Amino acid sequence: MRDWSPFRRYWPAALAILLLLGIRLTFFSVRETEFVLVTEFGKPVATVTEPGLHAKWFFQRARYFDRRLRLYNPRPSEFLTRDKKNLLAECYAVWRIEDPKRFVETVGDPLAAEMRLHDIIWSALAASIGTHELEAIVAPAAAAIEVGDLLDRVTAFTDRQALERYGLRVVDVRIKRLNLPEQNKQSVYARMRAERERIARQYRAEGEEQALKIRAEADREREEILSAAYREAEKLKGEGDAEATRIYSQAYSRNPQLFKLLRTLESYKKIFADNTTAILSSDSELLKILMEGERAAR
Repeated sequence: MRDWSPFRRYWPAALAILLLLGIRLTFFSVRETEFVLVTEFGKPVATVTEPGLHAKWFFQRARYFDRRLRLYNPRPSEFLTRDKKNLLAECYAVWRIEDPKRFVETVGDPLAAEMRLHDIIWSALAASIGTHELEAIVAPAAAAIEVGDLLDRVTAFTDRQALERYGLRVVDVRIKRLNLPEQNKQSVYARMRAERERIARQYRAEGEEQALKIRAEADREREEILSAAYREAEKLKGEGDAEATRIYSQAYSRNPQLFKLLRTLESYKKIFADNTTAILSSDSELLKILMEGERAAR
């Protein structure tokens, strides 16, 4: 009979190892940033989303999946707008695993999931961009709300399709960059330049029209001001002439001879300037003071 006594001393250690292995295969922990799918011979049997320590049968397997958001940057794709213009769009998608059981049954790993997402996103963008014209998408001011609504619809459609088919939750789909294919850039730039030149001509025409109105208004106001000034000047001149005539009349009525003398002397100043030659008769009234002197003045 064989002696098993030498092996008996190793049994406690073997039992301890088996116990630790059983504990290791039975218990598992779940973090806040992940969930666990329990499978039995490859078939999903339970999904654990609560963080903490959990238990399973030792012959079952725990598969860990990251439940945090993932960023997918697909390659740029070319789309056709409603006005038959090619547009090169580069977008991104934010997604996460929502239903691990369906995820494992349909795709199995994140790389395959992103390939499926690419097909859904491309078809949604193609359908949405195809209903809009190019200017409605690339115009910076007027299209901000319209493009935002377009991408919201694409996000909702992609999320619904991805969740139903692959157990994925699509949080957001946005466009990073819009560009034109090289063969279309020159024609688009030429059309944009023509449009800007048309707007510039319109602005210049409106400016010229406004300038003409301003100049006409200024000329009208100038004429009104000149007319009012001329009318006021004539009025003042008439009042001055009337006042002068009144003063002359008063002076003449007080001393007619002195008034006549002063008027005669003023006439001499105006008539006899330098190098003036006058031929008059000796009995001329104008020369009376020159000929008779003080006696004629008195």
